[in-house]
Amino acid sequence: MSALELKDLHAGYGSAEVLFGVDLAIGTSEVLAMLGRNGMGKSTLIRAILGLTAVSAGKVHVAGKDVTGWPSHRVARAGIGWVPEGLQIFSALTIEENLLVSARKNGPWTLQKVYGLFPRLEERRRHFGNQISGGEQQMLAIGRALLTQPAVLMLDEATEGLAPLVRVEIWRTLAALKTSGQSVLIVDRDLDALAKLADRFAVMEKGRVALSGTNQELHTRRSEIERFIHV
Repeated sequence: MSALELKDLHAGYGSAEVLFGVDLAIGTSEVLAMLGRNGMGKSTLIRAILGLTAVSAGKVHVAGKDVTGWPSHRVARAGIGWVPEGLQIFSALTIEENLLVSARKNGPWTLQKVYGLFPRLEERRRHFGNQISGGEQQMLAIGRALLTQPAVLMLDEATEGLAPLVRVEIWRTLAALKTSGQSVLIVDRDLDALAKLADRFAVMEKGRVALSGTNQELHTRRSEIERFIHV
C-alpha cells in the first residue's frame, strides 16, 4: 500500500485547469523529490492533495484511503503533514505553543522527539514566533507538521531563502526522517542535495509529470532533468 497515491488527477482554479492527469505514488518510508520551474503545477499539486484546490477528476489516496474532495482538515487527519512555502507559523504563540496547537497523541512523534531533532527549538521554546530566525521558523514548521503524525510529510520549497548553514541542518534533518521511516514529498531546487536524499523523482512540466525515475537516474539523467528545471 502506498503512503500517497494520485490517479489521473486533474485540478485547477475555476475554469482554468492546471493539472492534467497526474499519476504519482509515494511508498512507505520513501522520499520523492518533485522538480520543475515555477508555474509548472507543483504547488497546485500539493494544494489539490490537501483539498485546498478543487479536483475536477481523478483520485487522491492517503494510506489507502480515498480522500478526494475532502476538506483540508480531514485530509490532514488522514495523514498529510504540510510544511508550506512561507511557513505560516503563529507569531503570537511561543515555539512550544506552536508545536502543540495541532499535535495529535496517537503516533510516533512526541514533543521530546521533535526537540531531539531540533535542539535549538527546545533551547528557545519560550520565545514567540516573531522572535526567531527564518531557519528556526522552518524547523518549527517541520516539527509542527510531524506532531500531526503524518503518513506523508510534504515540504514546499524546503530550503528556499535559508542561510547555507541552516540549509545543511534542514537536509540533515530530512535524512534523519528518512532513516526513521517517514515518507516525504519534497519540492526543492537543490539537485545535489536531492540526489543524496530522494529515492525517486518526478519533474512537473505544464501540469503533467514530464519525467520521472529512480535515485540512480537523478545522476545518470542529470543534464536531461536540468533542461526541464532551468529557465
